[in-house]
Formats: sequence, structure tokens, C-alpha cells
Amino acid sequence: MRDPDIPRLSLRADPRLPSSPGFWRSSLRGPWFTSVLGLVLLVGITVLFVTGLVSYAAYNPDLSPVNDKTPDKGVLGFYLFSWPTDPHWLYRLNQGVHVTLGVTLIPVLLAKLWSVVPRLFTLPPARSLTHALERISLLLLVGGGLFEFVTGVLNVQLDYIFPGSFYRLHFYGAWVFFAAFAAHAVLKLPMALRNLRQLREERNDLVSPRPTEPTVSRRGALWFVGGGSLLLFATTVGQNFDGPLRRTALLAPHGAGEPGSGPNGFQINKTAAYAGITAAQTGEDAWRLVVTGRTGAVRLSRAQLAELPLHSAALPIACVEGWSTSDQWWRGVRLRDLAALVGYEDDPPDVFVESLQQRGSFRKAALRANQVADPRSLLALYVNGEELSPDHGHPARIIVPAAPGVLNTKWVARLTFGDL
Repeated sequence: MRDPDIPRLSLRADPRLPSSPGFWRSSLRGPWFTSVLGLVLLVGITVLFVTGLVSYAAYNPDLSPVNDKTPDKGVLGFYLFSWPTDPHWLYRLNQGVHVTLGVTLIPVLLAKLWSVVPRLFTLPPARSLTHALERISLLLLVGGGLFEFVTGVLNVQLDYIFPGSFYRLHFYGAWVFFAAFAAHAVLKLPMALRNLRQLREERNDLVSPRPTEPTVSRRGALWFVGGGSLLLFATTVGQNFDGPLRRTALLAPHGAGEPGSGPNGFQINKTAAYAGITAAQTGEDAWRLVVTGRTGAVRLSRAQLAELPLHSAALPIACVEGWSTSDQWWRGVRLRDLAALVGYEDDPPDVFVESLQQRGSFRKAALRANQVADPRSLLALYVNGEELSPDHGHPARIIVPAAPGVLNTKWVARLTFGDL
């Protein structure tokens, strides 16, 4: 039995419990260490949020329901704008920065969470209404941050083990996380700047009352975190380039070398077999492109398309997972010339594109009139001087400057021109 003369320790005073300041004994924790990590995340997460919003706008979700994976977004779509076609590498740059930076920041985020973990167990949970709101925002910040980074990494790896659509979950999660992040930054930024300017560190609840002997300095710990970020950067950034550098992208699903060789030997997300596309559907006798517009419908075989005026454009492919190719040379019929075949000679409208693919996201997609009108926007028949391979969309695919890869529809079966 407990000796009645020995007082019972409170939950906050018992050093065996995480609610006690004495439980957390690392001498690395402190306001200076936390402030440095916080300022890095302030810049990095802001860039992540902005590039994420820009990436979402690139899908033209206001153009057509098939492009919009978050139809109930309401006021959260206030910023959406018509996606441009110049510069032609715009989406490639934006998404490359978004994914590469997100992976690079993982060690910084984990170190920041480690540095403030004692505050998650602080008792009492709320000392006032203001303190309660701050604790709730902290839970949203931590939970939202982990959710966004985890779902983002899983998407890069094409591991969709979470329930529901990645686009919807990541979009709404980003707004919740960034709202909590912005509130936290407003509250903590003045203190963080003050901690960095002071020569002597002020003590607060992050400083252990009984610290252990340090095995590394705080600056050494920061170098360790930075080294981890540099390693992740080096094993991710290569997915944005062709050639030997791509082989260094060990963490990217397309980083293990080129998919084959020759003119069609560049990255793909989805093979013809995976999409259920068969030779019987794409053979010269079976496949016809149906083009519909103001004056009716036109059916064209691949041979008939090849007899139309052909044009070339050097454009990359860039996907939401962050990987991209360098400029490939595409050759085919301009979309605006196909629009002219069905009554839109002077002012080509939007176009609704349908693929032979029967299942999966973006087997149907819409393109804006400015994308159709761009002379580099093609229904491509050839790439790098050779016919498209089945995996790259034979017999014909869309290629549009600055558009996300999923809007460059493969195995095109029908084009419907008109205002959407």
C-alpha cells in the first residue's frame, strides 16, 4: 500500500508522465531552435500553398464538371482564373516546385513537431477561452500538416490507400491546414523574431527543467535536419529532368530509368494495357475520330488525319505527381484546324475531349478556347519523328502547352467543339 505520508504527485508534477515538464529532458528544445524551424516552414509552406492553389487552377475546374474534382468548393474557388498557355513550361515548373519542395520540407516539419511536442500534453488543456482556441488551432495545425504531407507523398508514389478522391481530400485539407498555419504564424511570428535576435535565449515551457547532457549542439541538430532535407531533395528533383539525372530520383515512381528507348522512350503514368485499350480498338479499320461542332459531325480515320496540314510543337508532359519530361517534338493536326472543319473558322470555342478509355479519372476532359486557339495545341499523331506508341496514346492524343498531363488526353475518340 502507498505510504500515506508520501504525497501523491499530480499529473503535471509526476516526471514519469508526458504532462510533466520534467518528462521531456532533451537539452535541444528551446525557443531559438523552434523559431529557426518555424521561420523555414513559414516560407516553405506558404510557397507550397500558393503552388498548390495554382496547380488546382490549371485543371480549369470552372470550365466543366469533368475537370472539377471538388464541385462543392463554394467560396474556396474565389481565385480561379483561365489557365494560360504561356509560358509552355508553366505547369511543369509549378508542379515540380510544389512536389519537390513538399518532400524536401518533411525533415523540417518532423523536427518542428518534435521541438514542440511537450505543448501537446500540457495540463490543464485550456486555461482560458483564448488558450482553448489556440490549442484547437494547434491540433488542426499538427493534424492538417501530417495529413497534407502524407497524402501528398502517397500521391507521388501512386499509392491511393486513403478513402475518397485525392484531389478532394488534399484540396480541403490544404485550406484547413493553412488557415490554422496562418493563425499560428500571426500569433507566434513576433516571438520567433525576438528569439532569433536575442543574444541570450529566454526560458519558456520548451526548455526542460532537468535537461540531459547534450550529444550535439542545436546548430548541429539544424545541420542534421538540413542534411536530411538535402538528401530528399537530391533523390526527388531528378524526376523533373530527362537523362542520367532522372536515375537519382529514387523516391519518384518514374525515377528508375527511361521506359524503353527510342523516340517514344519517355515517361508515362498509364499504359494502354492498364487503361484497357486494345489493338482491336485502335486499328486502322476500327478507329475513327468523331469531330462535332456547329455544322454537324465529321468522322476521320488516322490516314485522313495524316493528310490534313500537319504542324509541329516542342512541348513537355508534366503530371500532378511532380514528374515531367523535357520538350518532346510532337506533330499532328492543330485543334483550331479541327474546329474549323465543323464551322469554327475564325473563333475556335472550348472543346470537350473523350477517350477510348472506359474507366478512370480524366478519360473525359475539357479545354478552354484559348487553349484550342493556340497554334501549338495539337491532336498529335507522331512524337519525335515516329508514330505514337500505344502507351503514349496511339492512334491520336491531345498535347497542349502548359496543361497538366491528365488534360493531354490519350487515345482520343471524340472532340466536341462549343461553349462549355
